[in-house]
Amino acid sequence: MNLDEKSLFLDAMEDVKPLKDCNRSQWLKPVKEKVVQKPDTLQLDNFLTTGFLEIIPLAAPLEFKREGLQTGVLDKLRHGKYKQEASLNLIRQPVEKCRQMLFAYIQEAKKDGLRNLLIVHGKGRDDESHANIVRSYVARWLVEFEDVQAFCSAMPHHGGSGACYVALKKSEQAKAENWERHAKRSR
Repeated sequence: MNLDEKSLFLDAMEDVKPLKDCNRSQWLKPVKEKVVQKPDTLQLDNFLTTGFLEIIPLAAPLEFKREGLQTGVLDKLRHGKYKQEASLNLIRQPVEKCRQMLFAYIQEAKKDGLRNLLIVHGKGRDDESHANIVRSYVARWLVEFEDVQAFCSAMPHHGGSGACYVALKKSEQAKAENWERHAKRSR
């Protein structure tokens, strides 16, 4: 600091008085603004349960069919005959995150009018592995959706027992289009 700078500093500090008792003064840290997380309105309606879980053995394939669904539809689903329109990867995700992702995924697929989905949940080496727990929860959660017509373990090229095919109900728009297509044929 040269002489001019020092004199300027002393002039600026001329009326400043030192604190009498420095031990009593409190220095407050600047308060950081807390980020308020907005609740995910989609998850407010999430009805998927996370209570007691009966773990499905690795050797048991996943399979479910709603009453009234034709057996041929489940057979085609089981053999991967339906084109997969979307997929969801749940590998290495915590159970609660899987629950949220699956709920949002099914809601979005329903909104977009999708019918055939692939869910990759992974598979572990033993029944108590994390991947098998997620697999067991996915099987429970899919049954809880009214729009899920059927699901089953995937073919080996789609993930085998570490993934499952899901068939959703037709949307009202798809039903109307299908009805019109078949009505034109009968004329």
